[in-house]
This record gives sequence, structure tokens and C-alpha cells, in this order.
Amino acid sequence: MSLLPYALTRPFLFKLDPEAAHDLTLDALARTQGTPLQWAYCNARVQDPIELAGLRFPNRVGLAAGLDKNARCIDALGAMGFGFVEVGTVTPLPQEGNPRPRMFRLPQAQALINRLGFNNQGLASFVANIRQSAHHRQGGLALGTGPAMLLGLNIGKNASTPIERAADDYLLGLAGVYPFADYITVNISSPNTANLRALQTDAALDDLLGRLAQQRETLAQQHGKRRPLFVKIAPDLDAGQVQAIAAALRKHGMDGVIATNTTLAREAVQGLPHAEQSGGLSGAPLLAASNRVISKFRAALGPDFPIIGVGGILSAADAVGKIQAGANLVQIYTGLIYRGPELVSESAELIKKTCRTA
Repeated sequence: MSLLPYALTRPFLFKLDPEAAHDLTLDALARTQGTPLQWAYCNARVQDPIELAGLRFPNRVGLAAGLDKNARCIDALGAMGFGFVEVGTVTPLPQEGNPRPRMFRLPQAQALINRLGFNNQGLASFVANIRQSAHHRQGGLALGTGPAMLLGLNIGKNASTPIERAADDYLLGLAGVYPFADYITVNISSPNTANLRALQTDAALDDLLGRLAQQRETLAQQHGKRRPLFVKIAPDLDAGQVQAIAAALRKHGMDGVIATNTTLAREAVQGLPHAEQSGGLSGAPLLAASNRVISKFRAALGPDFPIIGVGGILSAADAVGKIQAGANLVQIYTGLIYRGPELVSESAELIKKTCRTA
């Protein structure tokens, strides 16, 4: 159990600029992971194993990509009790992202808006950080008995790469992270890289997934292991787009879908400070829209296709709602900022209890 309740830390962090607080937190996690100070935020991992996409997840609660873009804090995040941690998005080359300020809190709505734009140190630094982690060196991190935490690696394209050459960046990313991932996520749904969501359209998606599937088979032969591929999609999809994406996922042998990324919609936060800032909205206002998309994908994909639900989880009940909407697993990001590590174990425990009695 964490020795430092997050409720004592949050007021200090929320007095800082959101991105400054983010950077300060990651720096502290990077310095303290693997040391006795890790107990300030350590939680016992709830044991609720589930088999999905050929992997054994220790429990159903994971960290969404975007928090640790450079894979600096894998061990610290794992110590919070997540069943799986996803880091990135990483691009082949380093990039600064969009101009600051580019992250905004909407505390009245328990929400964030960000337009970071895949700011990261590039693939070489990303892989070096993974290599240095205890997770990699020890072949997975176990807290107590049960399966070890799993690691997802999230790949994207550089902003400077023309959209018609986007697949080249994804292929570079796939090859670079493949040996180190338990699963790999293809991020085609961030609203903060120009034209990126165009990759969700029929022809572009068909071409991208076809090329990724082909390279995955080559990499599987080279490394002697076949890594699952997940695709992360947007919440701002209509029924026809959901059907088209679902068909493409099945056609190209993708192993799962992550639903959803942040939203461009602002109806739920109209009138609040920062509500009109450009970028992706996350947090509580995203919950209903994300759950609707999860339900549509479950209907389109059938009962057995893996779905990871993300968007708007601020309580354990929200996490259970994602499972009830059709997700197999859930991920948290903004909820961690508002609620802290306690949300991880609370959500995993309630999911375990609910699924056992359902």
C-alpha cells in the first residue's frame, strides 16, 4: 500500500502548470523507481489473471499511453499495481511536439485538454530506456505471486512525415520496438498530429494495416515470437466508420482494438475555463462517448475479439462500466492525475469482484 496518500500531493501539483507538474512527477518517478522511496506510491497488484490475445494479463487495469512517452518510468508505474503498462507514443525521430502551452486542466469536469503532439525523444532513446528498466532486465516485474506485468509499446508517425508516407514511420517503429514489447499499439487516432486521423479511413487503413501485418510476420520469424498488434482509434466515429474499421482489423489479422483516444467534442465542457482550447479532451466527459464506441465495436467484432477500453475512468465503477460496455481490459490516464495510484487497485478489485459474481 502506498505510504503517501495522493490527496496530500495533488494540491501542490495542481498549483503548477499542468505540463510542469507532469514533468516533475515523471522526473521523481524516474529517480525513485527501484529504491526504497518507491514505497511512497507502491500498491500491491490485484491478482485477477485473464488470457487475451495470447497473453496472460495479471489483472484487467492498465496504464494508457501518453503519460510516459519516453519509457523512463516503466518500473515505477508497474509498482502502482497495474496489470499492464503502455508507454509511448514514440516516433522514429525525436520531435518537440506542438508549441507551449499545450496542456490544460478543467478541474470542474475532472478533465484535461492536451495538444502535445507526440513530443518524445525518438526511437533510439525509447529503446535504450526500456533496456535499462528492471522490467526488461528481469524478464517482467512481478509484485508478489502471479503473472508479471505486461508492457505495451505505442508507435506513431513524425509530424514532418507526409501523411502519404506515414506507413514508413509505422514500419520503422514496429521493427524498432518489436523485440521489447509484450504487445504493440498502432496509434492512428491522436487529434494533435495533422491529418493523422485520416489513417482511419478505408483505403489508408487498409494499406497501413496490410503493410504492418506483412512486416509483423517477417519480424515474428526473425525473433521467434509473434507479438500482438492493437490499433488505437478515436471516439469521434460514426456507425459506418466503426463497421469499416472493424472489417479492416479482422481482414489484416489485428489482435485487438483500443477504444478510445481523446475527443475533439466540447459539448460536455462548454463554458468552462480552457474548454475552447484546441486538442484532445480526456477525463470524465469522455466516458459516455468512449463507452458508446466500445459497445459499437463489440457488436461489430463479435464476442471474442479483444477490446481495451479507455476514456473517462475516474472511479472503480467507471472501470466496471467499461467492462460492461464490452471491453475485456481497461486503461487509465487522466484518472491517475485526478485520483492517484489508489484508483488502480480500487478498479482492479471491483472488476475482479464484479466479474466473479456476474
